[in-house]
Amino acid sequence: MNYLIVILSVLLSGCIGAPIALTAQTEQRLQAQAPIRFLLTFDDGPSASGYNNPTRSVVADLAHNPVLPGIKAVFFVQTEGSRSGGSPRGQKTLQREYAAGHILAFHTATAFHTNHRWLNDAELERTLTLGAAHIAAITGTSPVLVRPPFWNYDKRTFAAYQRHGMHVLLTDLSANDGKIWGFNGSPRRRANLYRQLSVVREHIALGELPTVDGVIPVVVTFHDINRYTARHLQEYLQILMDSARINGIKTAAEPFYTDHAALERAALARTVKDVNEPVHLPGVWNWVWDADAD
Repeated sequence: MNYLIVILSVLLSGCIGAPIALTAQTEQRLQAQAPIRFLLTFDDGPSASGYNNPTRSVVADLAHNPVLPGIKAVFFVQTEGSRSGGSPRGQKTLQREYAAGHILAFHTATAFHTNHRWLNDAELERTLTLGAAHIAAITGTSPVLVRPPFWNYDKRTFAAYQRHGMHVLLTDLSANDGKIWGFNGSPRRRANLYRQLSVVREHIALGELPTVDGVIPVVVTFHDINRYTARHLQEYLQILMDSARINGIKTAAEPFYTDHAALERAALARTVKDVNEPVHLPGVWNWVWDADAD
């Protein structure tokens, strides 16, 4: 694959189109659907920083914010990285996350943010076992959710996840908040989330998303190692609320999850059930991996 093309594509992904217009037909169909509840997920942490630790800031703002105090989220963690869960501070942060009622899910157990498809069978098995054990040492149970690095999986890695009792959770909305070559921010964060939710709204109107405990879980992805995200998390929560209102979508009385068990049920309901199931990945990733497969 030509990685210069990938880099260019990611940079160009900042060009965000207008939201899909809300038609009278869609508005009518939405009335027959359950309200939504945002299911927040965070990738790539925990941060091992000793200076204004962004992961700990995220955890604090989820607990105390003007939109809904006590929000619970899913953290897809890197268990072995020296700048994340493999550090003493990172391990303590994982313990804090779990103690606060959040779900610790698996992202990777390699030294770096390595694509699982690049690992041979033995190394993949070793890291899955290692990461699951690291998480279980904190939570008492092996993780049941996994998000593959770079959203990338194939039949081999999917089968490996299943052998370890892990289910792939992708996303509906993704903030453009990842660290990209020194740029750390999301200048069009409102337009990005407005647009993405308008696309999801069309699927909701057609009844294509499952209802769990009387609400429709809408999965949202952020990166807790990103200082910009950490500084603006409370704003992001309000942007999500505004996005639902602008798109004509009903939100539940509690628009975010505040219960660990309910969060896990919702997340499992949104996981990929079949490796051949067509999926929509954030940004340009569908194009990237389709090109990689050619």
